[in-house]
Amino acid sequence: QVQLVESGGGLVQPGGSLRLSCAASGRIFSINGMGWYRQATGKQRELVAAITKSGDRTNYPDSVKGRFAISRDNAKNTVYLQMNSLKPEDTAVYYCNANGLLNGGWSFNSWGQGTQVTVSS
Repeated sequence: QVQLVESGGGLVQPGGSLRLSCAASGRIFSINGMGWYRQATGKQRELVAAITKSGDRTNYPDSVKGRFAISRDNAKNTVYLQMNSLKPEDTAVYYCNANGLLNGGWSFNSWGQGTQVTVSS
């Protein structure tokens, strides 16, 4: 079992910034890719940032490219999402995701509980 605990969400004004954190715990042997997803009311869940195990490559959709930055600290099993120049359309529930291997050799794909990000004046 792998648990992902998120923090950093909240209410922010347009143009402001937030930094989300997600720490993984459990019987983890290794974590491979990590990412952040979001789901706005009435819309499907979408990927907003992904990062490779080593952190050498990242992917972003055009909607957040240049404003969001994903990073990770493997020693802490933690992934971060720095969100700058926030817009009202960024308002959504943000979810952390991680996949990898458990100590027993089984693979896992786990999600955080979700944290609300609201961008409004």
